[in-house]
Amino acid sequence: MPAVMRAIGQRTLGGPEVLEIVEVERPEPGPSEVLVRVHAAGVNPTDRWHRSTGGLLSDGPVPLGWDVSGVVEAVGLGVTMYRPGDEVFGMPRLPQPAGAYAEFMTSPARHLARKPAGLSHVEAAALPVAALTAWQSLVDTAEVRPGQRVLIHAAAGGVGHLAVQIAKARGAYVIGTASAPAHDFVRGLGADEVVDYRATAFEKAVAEVDVVLDTVGGEYGPRSLDVLRPGGLLVSLASPAEAYLTDVAERRGLRAGFTIVEPDAGGLKEIGALVDSGLLRVHVEAVLPLEEAAKAHAMGEEGGARGKVVLTVG
Repeated sequence: MPAVMRAIGQRTLGGPEVLEIVEVERPEPGPSEVLVRVHAAGVNPTDRWHRSTGGLLSDGPVPLGWDVSGVVEAVGLGVTMYRPGDEVFGMPRLPQPAGAYAEFMTSPARHLARKPAGLSHVEAAALPVAALTAWQSLVDTAEVRPGQRVLIHAAAGGVGHLAVQIAKARGAYVIGTASAPAHDFVRGLGADEVVDYRATAFEKAVAEVDVVLDTVGGEYGPRSLDVLRPGGLLVSLASPAEAYLTDVAERRGLRAGFTIVEPDAGGLKEIGALVDSGLLRVHVEAVLPLEEAAKAHAMGEEGGARGKVVLTVG
């Protein structure tokens, strides 16, 4: 293996233009870790946020990329789950830096799962962050059950298009918000209703909802309370639910809260099982080489994309 590798780095915080190809020392797996030869890395909003702010744990640049699919190259002390040659995918370390925008990365062995055989590395790399976010919100937090009404905002987006399918797989009646050009796409995912948020205030078109998944934030939080039935739950991904919103929800017999995605090998296995059963598919909007990471970030900031953008490595 080479002693150095190509990776995406940045010298300063800023816009997509600060991203550049650099050569850095190849990492070595520590105890309980594996070294992964990266085949593909998904691009997520959290990547762009860390690029411009440094994230929760730093006020300067950090290695970017959490979505990864690749092949185990070496294992550290004590690892028995994997051996060199195994194909894996996952979302290591978040919110700690992971560095998937590179030819190699290390990961705790239990932050990964075996790549579903029916998925390419590009498709697998598009899944972990978005699918785990949807899974942990709808299954672990909201405990969505058959027959419940679930409203998913930005249903054509990276998290949203997977959340629609996960909610349907749980037996829910699914309503999505999306622009009119995306309605056929969202219905094709299994949504029972789609609301054009540009033409109609969703709170005037939707009612008696058990769970709202808010991937947008801002005014969508307070407005979403109006569509919940008594005892209903608002799960916010965009920003921590402000104290007043939580209090308002409680006074109205509702619940509201904020969730952050966590590394979760068990959740990845469940997601892989949905993929294998044909109940979950990921939509990859664009595939770019690692060298074009800045372009991938710029595409994300333009908004309106369906599904995910993925970088290929090698």
